[in-house]
Amino acid sequence: MLMKLGRSAAVAVVLVVAATATWAKDAEAPRVVPPQQAGVGRQLADFSATDRDGKPVRLEELLKGKQAIVVAVTSTTCPISKKYLPTLAALESEFAAKGIAFVFVNPIATDDAESMAKVIAGNKLAGPYIHDAKGALVAQLDAESTAECFLIDAKRTLLYRGAVDDQYGLGYNLAAPKLTFLKDALAALIGKKPISIGATTAPGCALEHTKDAATEVSKVTYHNRISRIVAAQCQECHRAGGVGPFPLETLEQIVAHKGMIRKVVEKGTMPPWHAAEETKYPGKWANDRSLTPNDKTDLLNWLKNGTPAGDAADAPLPRVYPGEWRIGKPDAIVVLPKPVTIPATGTMPYEHVTVATGLTEEKWIQAYEIIPTDRAVVHHVLVHIILPVDEKRAIGERLQNLLEESRGVFAAYVPGNGSLIYPTGTAKRLPKGAKLFFQIHYTPNGTATKDQLRLGMKFAANVPVNEAKVTAVANPRIKIPPMIEDHVETATMRARIPEGAVITAFMPHTHVRGKKCRYELIAPDGTTSMLLDVPHYDFNWQLRYELSEPMKVAQGSKIRFTVHYDNSPNNPANPDPKATVKWGQQTSEEMMLGYIEYHIPTPVKKP
Repeated sequence: MLMKLGRSAAVAVVLVVAATATWAKDAEAPRVVPPQQAGVGRQLADFSATDRDGKPVRLEELLKGKQAIVVAVTSTTCPISKKYLPTLAALESEFAAKGIAFVFVNPIATDDAESMAKVIAGNKLAGPYIHDAKGALVAQLDAESTAECFLIDAKRTLLYRGAVDDQYGLGYNLAAPKLTFLKDALAALIGKKPISIGATTAPGCALEHTKDAATEVSKVTYHNRISRIVAAQCQECHRAGGVGPFPLETLEQIVAHKGMIRKVVEKGTMPPWHAAEETKYPGKWANDRSLTPNDKTDLLNWLKNGTPAGDAADAPLPRVYPGEWRIGKPDAIVVLPKPVTIPATGTMPYEHVTVATGLTEEKWIQAYEIIPTDRAVVHHVLVHIILPVDEKRAIGERLQNLLEESRGVFAAYVPGNGSLIYPTGTAKRLPKGAKLFFQIHYTPNGTATKDQLRLGMKFAANVPVNEAKVTAVANPRIKIPPMIEDHVETATMRARIPEGAVITAFMPHTHVRGKKCRYELIAPDGTTSMLLDVPHYDFNWQLRYELSEPMKVAQGSKIRFTVHYDNSPNNPANPDPKATVKWGQQTSEEMMLGYIEYHIPTPVKKP
């Protein structure tokens, strides 16, 4: 799903395209896909065509005076496309006054003029309707199916591509959509907020087209290509106020650091993403940070070939970042009781702080965000729920911590990612009277400072359809011999995941001796399949791997978590290769936690 590049424009556009084709194999329900793999963030080539009334249609002209355009792929013969026309017409009417225009593209050669006239009149479509009988526009967009939509901004940057919503698909109809992808993207654009889901698959008929018709940019420059790659993949951290060591928001800043950029991109250490390419399920991760092969090639070639600036008119619109809270204004904020002092040098043991939520009733958490006052010294934060009953148990601190850790993470912070917004209808339960246990890893950076974390939470308006939960495959009895370069520990658990649940994400956690790890699923018949393979684990990046498609697990299955540890002198991060290492809280000790996130239908409480 790669977009073709072109010259920039002045507003955003969403294209709706319709086409003839065979049924798309994944049309049953939209699936979230990594935006960069779908071409989101790239500049689209300008296009020109003629609408059904014989009037010329050009993308640059359509964008003038508009905030954005939606190009929608549609058809009068594809059943799913026909079902989505009223929804698209309603969105066109709703957003017209907000500077959003619509274009409808029908590449089905055999769709006749009379049927097209009927759907235009019957749905009161206002935007140009293009019969792309030869499929030239579909090829230029690299559209994959009917009912696929493209949202394009004023500089012809692709902001979203995929399904309108999840109401219709091959073999099913819902009374109302549960997820409104296109409408949410439009609302975010108008509200100058990040688009939370940038790409999905789309239902409808699969398209086949000749890609030779697509317009390619003849030369990669900063303004037409590189600026968009850096904005999408680097600036979350490398910007003013970000956690990166230097900003990468201008051509001058990138050129000043080009040697380091080339080094880390060639090695694959940046952007940080450690899942092996050959991980079989699901093949794509919804939050994949890695550069696509094309992006990596273009960036490295540009760095090697003199970093040409190109035409400033091709530059994208400035990226707008949220204000203080990425999730919006929280309904509740939990603050550490007092600031933590971090020295200028040396190391710090983990800080453990327990904070009362003050909640007098059960709450469902729709979103959370952790904000340090000094991001530069915060390596990571894990937050666990302590239930009131747990505090009444006369057990030692070590066992208490283990119980909380193995139960799962309530919230987490790593550099560049300290928030999580659950999809509509899903939330995490926070019992009344619960307390929150913060495990904070600080890393002194040469300047003495203080930090006082805040955890913001937004509440769901109603009891959700699905409850988000976390469990862990853990082995607290690990024992790593000294001077061993490759010591293996495993842990296996029966899927403590109730029937009807689906796995949504993985988050492996070890300390500085952990060098690689993997999750495997052992089916009831004994067959084994790889869920996640991390061949180069990096303690500095406690990454969460979100499945692009939730995974069902058969009852009776087991999940095995395997970690390889390097306790040798060859490990430069090893604090003491002569030590026999066991489970412990501190970086000099070790852990083996394979966190698993899953969703389960919310239990119905008895009256």
